[in-house]
Amino acid sequence: MVVHIVAWRLLDSALGNGKAANARLLRQKLEALRGRIPGLLRLEVGLDFSATANSSDVVLVSAFESREALAAYQIHPEHKAVVAFASRIVSERRLVDYETD
Repeated sequence: MVVHIVAWRLLDSALGNGKAANARLLRQKLEALRGRIPGLLRLEVGLDFSATANSSDVVLVSAFESREALAAYQIHPEHKAVVAFASRIVSERRLVDYETD
C-alpha cells in the first residue's frame, strides 16, 4: 500500500473567495474523488484550526493499492481538474509518499 499525503497553504484570497471558503471548496472537490479513482483505497481531508505560522491550511491523507495506482491517480482527469482548481488558490504545497505493509 502507498500512502500519499499533501499539505497546502492557501492564498488569503483567490477566485473571489477568502481562504476559509477556498479551503472548504478544495475539501469538497477532493472528497468527491472517493469511489471514482481505481486503486484509491482511502481519502481523508482535514482543515486546520490552529492557524499558526507553521500550519498548513488543508491536508489530504490518502492510500492507494500500489505505486502504479498512485501514478494513475496523478493523471486521472478528475484528479487533474482538482489540481487545476488548487493551483489557483495555493501559495505552497508539500507532499510525502511512502509505502507501508
